[in-house]
Amino acid sequence: MEFAYDARTEQLRENLLEFMAEHVYPAEPVFAEQLGALVGRWAWDSVPVLAELRAEARRRGLWNLFLPGEHGGGLTNLQYAPLAEITGRSGGLAPAALNCAAPDTGNMEVLSLFATEAQRRDWLEPLLEGKIRSCFAMTEPDVASSDATNIATRIERDGEHYVLNGRKWWITGAMNPNARVFIVMGKTDPGAERHRQQSMILVPRDTPGLTVERGMEVFGYDDHDHGGHAQLSFTDVRVPVENLIGGEGEGFAIAQARLGPGRIHHCMRSIGVAERAIELMCARAEERVAFGKPIADQGVVRDWIAESRVRIEQLRLLVLKTAWLMDTVGNKGAHSEIQAIKIATPATVQWILDKAIQVHGAGGLSQDFPLAGAYAGIRTLRFADGPDEVHKNALARTELRRQRETR
Repeated sequence: MEFAYDARTEQLRENLLEFMAEHVYPAEPVFAEQLGALVGRWAWDSVPVLAELRAEARRRGLWNLFLPGEHGGGLTNLQYAPLAEITGRSGGLAPAALNCAAPDTGNMEVLSLFATEAQRRDWLEPLLEGKIRSCFAMTEPDVASSDATNIATRIERDGEHYVLNGRKWWITGAMNPNARVFIVMGKTDPGAERHRQQSMILVPRDTPGLTVERGMEVFGYDDHDHGGHAQLSFTDVRVPVENLIGGEGEGFAIAQARLGPGRIHHCMRSIGVAERAIELMCARAEERVAFGKPIADQGVVRDWIAESRVRIEQLRLLVLKTAWLMDTVGNKGAHSEIQAIKIATPATVQWILDKAIQVHGAGGLSQDFPLAGAYAGIRTLRFADGPDEVHKNALARTELRRQRETR
């Protein structure tokens, strides 16, 4: 059993750590200032400092690292994991600087795997270049979207077009005018077998009938530094049949192929969030004095710091094991582990952030530190790509079957 990073991963880690220290962390306040000065506040990817960071990332070979194969960095999941963790330490800026930000990452994966050559030319290539943004529209306000087969948006064939009608919400990045295309999941055949009713289709932003109804907030945060989240409506939206991704009835399978890597990428970055929270917690604990001594000398604070280190080390090992399994036996073979990390990661990182906020005092709740925003973001991860309860139910079902077969 080998725990060391391979030579290429170590080289990329050193390169990325240097990039973060010399460019990304100093750019964080500049990014916030430039974003605040934008006339169109949702177009976060148009601020000058981000363009500078992207140019430097490309110069260093730190571009599209998330995507395996010919279109990306050619890394395995195990190689990418420690790099994604590092970018998670500055989640609002570093992933975007490397063109490794969701939901574009998942959309590029879908297009690289399932799109036609024309679809790749029109949408994948500009996404790979960082020229446009994109959205993934699956979740709906009128159904329990934790069961993806509930999706009610209709995609109906009409000659050489498909016509879409329905509503979506929590569509990440959709407030950004630079999000030029939406991958929309809907039903093409409600009478088909349960997992063959859904299809995915590309809908350009300027298509008549596609309306961005409103932006949505998470615990009071509008997330405008990621393009926000939006509620959308589709009213007789017509797109050419050539916009269908894959074939009719393949939407559910494509969604599952997309969500496996998406889930582990969230977990990888979240470990970086937790590491930065521990770093801030320790610094704050040593500089704050209460009742005549630094709060770092308080037993309860030391308990939190020790527990945080233990929990993050446990979590990292599970995420790395899952990445290794995805590389060696495939996403299907790693299904239980993907569920496990999706259950464990938000809860673990949320606990660490909670203690870091407590150590910071009232300041931890404010905009002066990144902890409150990170807490809101991590709490959403208990819904994103499937809620805790769905993953726990599926994992328990698998474990019951495994134990039954063993007996």
